[in-house]
Amino acid sequence: MRYNDRPWLCMTTFSGYASEIQASPKLLARTALSVSLNTTRSASTVIVKLSKSHGLKPKEIAAIRDCVEELKDSVDELKRACDEMGSGGGKSFELRMRDIQTWVSAALTDEDTCMDGFSGKYINGNLKTTVRRQIVKVAHLISIALAFCQSLCCPPV
Repeated sequence: MRYNDRPWLCMTTFSGYASEIQASPKLLARTALSVSLNTTRSASTVIVKLSKSHGLKPKEIAAIRDCVEELKDSVDELKRACDEMGSGGGKSFELRMRDIQTWVSAALTDEDTCMDGFSGKYINGNLKTTVRRQIVKVAHLISIALAFCQSLCCPPV
């Protein structure tokens, strides 16, 4: 998936939620967070299964383990963001949205860190491609969710 695929991914991912979201930017952001969380969980499951493949080299096993840890962190951060988006009390809306943006940004960084372990030439090409496909989709969805959250807090003037 390339950078230019994001509009297509956005449209195909969220068009199924159109009747639920309607014209609510807050519901759109909440849905984007939820979809990002579920997709991250699915990617983690796929990568955990890869870790059980036979014939992996020690560096491949280490890269997969690190990536699974990063995905776990992403799941935790996205869950916190989803919980905070659904909460209504305590902090001001702007402060809640800033916290959400922080957690979503951290989740996006986790995906980059995961891919760092697969950058070397010692990693099998098929393994690298499979992991990359999962992580790029997750990263694009998280990036879309972050953009929707930012637009709630800080709309363009």
